[in-house]
Amino acid sequence: MQPQLLLFYQSTEDMDLEHLKWRYAVKRYDSTEKISEEQKQYVRESIRLTPTSLGLQPFKVFEINTSEIKSKLKEACFNQLQIIEADMVLVFASYTKISEDHINFHIQNTANIRNQAISSLEPFKKGIQSFVSKLSEDALKNWSSKQTYIALGIAMSECARMGIDSTPMEGFNQDQVNNLLDLNEKDLETSVILAVGRRNEQEDFLARQPKVRKSLDQLFEEV
Repeated sequence: MQPQLLLFYQSTEDMDLEHLKWRYAVKRYDSTEKISEEQKQYVRESIRLTPTSLGLQPFKVFEINTSEIKSKLKEACFNQLQIIEADMVLVFASYTKISEDHINFHIQNTANIRNQAISSLEPFKKGIQSFVSKLSEDALKNWSSKQTYIALGIAMSECARMGIDSTPMEGFNQDQVNNLLDLNEKDLETSVILAVGRRNEQEDFLARQPKVRKSLDQLFEEV
C-alpha cells in the first residue's frame, strides 16, 4: 500500500483526514488479529524517514517480539494489556550522550549518500559539535527525547493511513524498562512506547466513543 502524497492532490477537496478521525489510543487489542510483515516494514520505514534535528536521529527503536520480554515489559508498564495483546510493540530509546562517533558516523553517512567530499561537510560537522557541546546533560536528554516524539507522531499517522491501530504509551517505570533492555550500558534511556495492532471493539470501552478535541477556534489563535 503506497501513501498518498499531498503533491498529487488536485485540490483541497481531495484531502482526506478520515484516517485521523478514525484512529484513537486503543486500550484493548485483538491478539488473534495480526498485521502483515509488509505493514510492519512500512511502520519501520516511516520511523526511519522521520525528520530529526540536524538529521542525527538520536534514538534507537527496540521491537519487542519474544513473549518473555513482553511479559516483563508489561509489568514495567503497570500491567497495561496493550503490551501483550498488540502485534507490534516498539520501545523508543533516546541517547543520553552524543559522542564524537555519533557525529562522525552522521557526517560519513551524509557524504556517502550524497556523494560529497568529507571536507565539504566540515562546517556542518563543526555546527553539530558546537550545538551539542552547549547543551547541559539534562538539556541534551530532553532534546534527544523530543526527537522520538516526532517519529512517534509520524508512525501513528501512517498506521492510521493503513487502517492499523496504535497506542502511544508513556505510563511505564523508566528504570525498569531501561534495565530490561540494558539501555544504560548503551547510553540510552526509554522515551516512549508504541503498540500497534488491531483493536478489540468488544473489549475496548473507547472503541465506539466519539473523538474529543478542541475546536479550531479554541486551539488556534492568530497574532
